[in-house]
Amino acid sequence: MSTQASRSAARVMLSPAVISLLIWMIVPLVLTLWFSFQRYNLLYPDRAGFVGFYNYTTFVASPDFIQAIINTLLLVAGVLLITVIGGILLALLIDQPIWGQGYVRILVIAPFFIMPPVAALVWKNMFMNPTNGLFAEAFKALGLTPFDFLGDAPLISIIIIVAWQWLPFATLILLTALQSLSSEEIEAAEMDGAPAHKRFWFIILPHLSRAITVVILIQTIFLLGVLVEILVTTNGGPGTASTTLTFLVYKQSILNSDVGKAAAGGVVAVILANIVAVFLMRAIGKNLDA
Repeated sequence: MSTQASRSAARVMLSPAVISLLIWMIVPLVLTLWFSFQRYNLLYPDRAGFVGFYNYTTFVASPDFIQAIINTLLLVAGVLLITVIGGILLALLIDQPIWGQGYVRILVIAPFFIMPPVAALVWKNMFMNPTNGLFAEAFKALGLTPFDFLGDAPLISIIIIVAWQWLPFATLILLTALQSLSSEEIEAAEMDGAPAHKRFWFIILPHLSRAITVVILIQTIFLLGVLVEILVTTNGGPGTASTTLTFLVYKQSILNSDVGKAAAGGVVAVILANIVAVFLMRAIGKNLDA
């Protein structure tokens, strides 16, 4: 049993780390809030001053804002759909006793360790290049006209690239959950004559529900901030076809040098991300308590 003295000593020893973490989080947040209420453009530093909610209203009223919100939601939903379904299928596949099972698992999770800019460049130049990419060569071999993925279907292309990066993560989490399933339940269902699809639907899938919830929650947090893949491949285009909320904030801060409007966009993005997180926690987070 801990005593009052030991608890006090623990608080004292933890306080430097806690205070440092709070400063690390609060200072950037305060500065972002401060600049969001200022007219501060790096091209015109002499015109700085307090403008109230002007940056917020102009950012939200931007013709690109609604499209960016839609693209962000489509990106998150598309990647989650591919990674959850693909992760379940891959977990079921590599859980089977096959030769070289350990090597197969390493190959499956390998894409997760590739840096996002490198992965995006590989997909852009090696696979999706409309002139000499592997997909273009495959189309030519079939007698078809090569398809310009990044030009004609930019958002779908980015979804594929990001899903390829996150599929190993989902597979690893789901495989771990799958291996914790008691084999006695499966054997009992087999002895009762339950076919494979019913064993999956009534035994395996309910067992994976908590793992699926974890995958959705963690991936959503990171997917709302996808930027590098868009910057490397489509640069938000053509037009605004692949512009997400994060890229719109980047566009305001770097391309337009408008720090005030970019800060306001960052605050709006944080608010919307928290709304999505709360919605997800209430909608599917209850599985974590099961």
